[in-house]
Amino acid sequence: MTEIGLGLAALGRPAYINLGHGADIADRSVAGMERAAHAVLDAAYAGGVRRFDAARSYGRAEAFLASWLARDRRRAQEVFVSSKWGYAYTGGWRIDAEPQEVKDLSVEQLRRQWRETSELLGEHVRLYQIHSATLESGVLDDPAVRAELAALRASGVRVGLTVTGPEQAATIDRALAVGGFDAVQATWNLHERSAAGALARAHAAGLEVYVKEALANGRLTERGSDDELTQAARERAAGPDQIALAAALAQPWADVVLSGASTVEQLESNLLAREVAWDAELDERLAQLAEDPADYWARRSELAWN
Repeated sequence: MTEIGLGLAALGRPAYINLGHGADIADRSVAGMERAAHAVLDAAYAGGVRRFDAARSYGRAEAFLASWLARDRRRAQEVFVSSKWGYAYTGGWRIDAEPQEVKDLSVEQLRRQWRETSELLGEHVRLYQIHSATLESGVLDDPAVRAELAALRASGVRVGLTVTGPEQAATIDRALAVGGFDAVQATWNLHERSAAGALARAHAAGLEVYVKEALANGRLTERGSDDELTQAARERAAGPDQIALAAALAQPWADVVLSGASTVEQLESNLLAREVAWDAELDERLAQLAEDPADYWARRSELAWN
């Protein structure tokens, strides 16, 4: 059965591209955001969530997760932690910093960031992923990177990749061709469905499939949903976020669907998606929400940080 996990992209830094993210942060201090992150993590754990996904570029997300895990050793043994390398956080805890993160998929970055992740999360890291692999980056065919990942995999840490952009499917297929991966994480939502076929192939090949951005950075929540989704949700006595997450949970190739909640209230609403029945009527009715991938990713690139 597909499970809901928690992605920490919006919890570890004061700026992010989710719609209305700035309004979700009551206290932008490091201590204040750590308390808020711990509250969401507590709610997630209480709600049955056991998958937690971070990244080096998510500000202090790894550190917040580490301090949360340290509070309860029994709980720490039950969770599955994944993280990513490839982007460095450059926001300096400011919401007006440009850029907020810088991408570097070199083997030097991999070695450096794996050391940093290990220092914070140690044995808790079960899966380490390339952050936003693309064909253009060449990372999937970089012999030094591949050797480093193979060594990491041989040590017992699972290796994966996340993908991005309108060519997600082609990147996934290339990863399947070169091999050496245990998991893939891709954007799939009611607006952007183009990776579905490749994700089905990855699932059939034995890779674990994570769905990210199932709410399209807030566009599929009450803050940004269109009239048809809002009406469908109202008729099902659900929220738009719950309908959108239910769509992702219903995909036969999906193993984990990540919530990107910034607050306890958002997380609790997201978890109610498990009670929504996705059916043929909803599937047909909301098919009109699908966008051309190039248009979707162009629009995403225009989203403001906060």
